[in-house]
Amino acid sequence: MTEKILILDFGSQYTQLIARAIRELNVYCEIVPFNTPISFDPSLKGIILSGSPFSVNEPQAPQLDIKSLIENVPVLGICYGAQLTAKCFGGTVAKSDKREYGRAQLLVQATDNFVNGLDKTTQVWMSHSDSIKALPEGFELLATTDSIPVAAFKKSGKETKPLYGVQFHPEVYHSTQGKLLLKNFLLGICSCAQDWTAAHFITDSVDALRRQIGSRKVIMALSGGVDSTVAATLIHRAIGDQLQGIFVDNGVLRKDEFENVLRSYQQIGLQVTGIDACDRFYTALAGKTDPEQKRKAIGSLFIDVFQEEAKKIKGVELLGQGTIYPDVIESVSVHGPSVTIKSHHNVGGLPAHLHLELVEPLRLLFKDEVRKIGLELGIPAEMIGRHPFPGPGLAIRILGEVTAERVALLQAADDIFIRSLKTKGHYESVWQAGAILLPVKTVGVMGDERTYEYTVALRAVTSVDGMTADWAHLPYSFLADLSNDIINQVRGINRVVYDISSKPPATIEWE
Repeated sequence: MTEKILILDFGSQYTQLIARAIRELNVYCEIVPFNTPISFDPSLKGIILSGSPFSVNEPQAPQLDIKSLIENVPVLGICYGAQLTAKCFGGTVAKSDKREYGRAQLLVQATDNFVNGLDKTTQVWMSHSDSIKALPEGFELLATTDSIPVAAFKKSGKETKPLYGVQFHPEVYHSTQGKLLLKNFLLGICSCAQDWTAAHFITDSVDALRRQIGSRKVIMALSGGVDSTVAATLIHRAIGDQLQGIFVDNGVLRKDEFENVLRSYQQIGLQVTGIDACDRFYTALAGKTDPEQKRKAIGSLFIDVFQEEAKKIKGVELLGQGTIYPDVIESVSVHGPSVTIKSHHNVGGLPAHLHLELVEPLRLLFKDEVRKIGLELGIPAEMIGRHPFPGPGLAIRILGEVTAERVALLQAADDIFIRSLKTKGHYESVWQAGAILLPVKTVGVMGDERTYEYTVALRAVTSVDGMTADWAHLPYSFLADLSNDIINQVRGINRVVYDISSKPPATIEWE
């Protein structure tokens, strides 16, 4: 039985970062709404209470019986979780004299396994407007900052499991020894064995998939992306040719993508049928310029094409999908147990009326973990290391109407861009990159002739998880050569610009 840590989510923007930090320590964890009923089975090693946008003193603030938790397992409260802990046990939480956001210096005041190895003074990241003014009786102060009297604490006594709280966010990058603090809690306090590894996950998943699927057939829509490829490979390892994949060419893939992906699937042993539906998609997109209309047209037609192909395969009872953990987390409200499935799944959101049981082997993994699993499965590194690519493809990188001619123009420019990133050694340092065809023509000069052709914008960003992103600071010489290559090689483009917007306030994609 795999050991696990539960993270009770009160709605913090950083909750996923807590889970990622724990997973990096080879400890399995799950995020659930704070009011989820908890089963205290032997696999549960500890509980972490997340931050929250609420103040603990607001009438509608989420509440929790922390006393019942520490009767069973160790508990760590982070920010709101720490404030709620102090208040539940009779401490004082009130508005800070001044709000504390950003970097602060943590001053360690006591010796304890929880703060073992921390420097006496270390940088942490604060994000709160309330402060713990007075600890409850029986609690011990572990650390302060220059601004607040209580930055870390523990509940003394041996009648319950250990209880800790920190006012800051150890899970974020700017808390320089935050990962050490979490490690101390997981290993020193909760006695976790650090047995959550890629190999372990594959073995467990294959066994679970065989139990779920048995002798039934699985159909799966593949996109050529990392998530669907890894999910399909994992399912194939469990059931072999009981899995049938379908890869649809929607006419807005990258240059030669359809042929290259089908060839790659064949090399890794997947049974995949390729469907050329380009003309149908171009017809559906004709006259549409609004981004949402383009997305809906592609998604709706994709479902029709997939259903047509699915009907040709007899005896299919299950549908494989590459759902990953952020999709699951974002679909769950922290204010109740109800679940709303996102409509923008990576392959278009297949409808419930297919009446197929879902098989989602990656639904508990983050993107970086999916890549580790893929490499462990033997999938070629060039497939695992591919940049994210939007479900609607180049349709949302062509501003305005999508036509076969404009797609060909953008494919050519985008291909030069991506190949240049790879050959010049920049591809792996960039999170996502692509070219955008603007609905703008400008005057240019080629030789002695005047031209009036399209403008292309290049977009490249660096990121950890896509939630925030900075524009990639590519060398000027690289961009200069790239601009020359695109203008000289792609007839119809005479101007290249580079997007230097970060997310936020901009988004990674233009539409």
